[in-house]
Amino acid sequence: MTVKRILFLAALCLVAAVLNPCLSVFSLNVLKLPVFLDTVFTAAVTFYAGLIPGIITALITAAIGVYIDGAFTPFGLCAIAEVFIIWWLKPKATENNQVKNAATAAERVNIFSRLMLLYITACLAVSLLGGLIAYIWFTVLPNTKENFSAEDFFKMMFIRSNIHILPMNIISRIPVNLIDRFIVIFGGYFISQGIIRILRLQRQNRELPGSHV
Repeated sequence: MTVKRILFLAALCLVAAVLNPCLSVFSLNVLKLPVFLDTVFTAAVTFYAGLIPGIITALITAAIGVYIDGAFTPFGLCAIAEVFIIWWLKPKATENNQVKNAATAAERVNIFSRLMLLYITACLAVSLLGGLIAYIWFTVLPNTKENFSAEDFFKMMFIRSNIHILPMNIISRIPVNLIDRFIVIFGGYFISQGIIRILRLQRQNRELPGSHV
């Protein structure tokens, strides 16, 4: 890997990490949507560049979140878990940063089915892990939740249902993640494909006769 490539990936991780909280704040506070949308660009980086850049983006995003909120919470582990899931289940069409000009119908069906599997797996895994973290962090440990978050819209529905707080934390995240992970997985995938296409066009333009004049 060349120095130029390393610098490009570092810049990509940094830009993606900055865009993550911007999109999250915009969706929750401006659009008033009960979704997180704080890992869309982490997913895009993972689809495009792989495991390590995805983890780096997730860690930088978590660090920015600590700076904005003024307090540490371990929910960044959900983003890291999502990175591993994407890296494990991502469609093979994204491997080696290659995009065909015209995918066959069978290839498109395969990509869609892989993305759906990835979406369902990420939805369940992040709901389970996020609910477990919330239970330990805010119930077992003496930490106070200061900010309203997406799952709280649904958690209020279970307050009078005599449901134990652990399953309540998990279940309340499922409807959020059904929407959130769909946007994250499919949005992240198509953003990554856009990055690949732009870079390929730039490379083709540099290779045209007279392009260096």
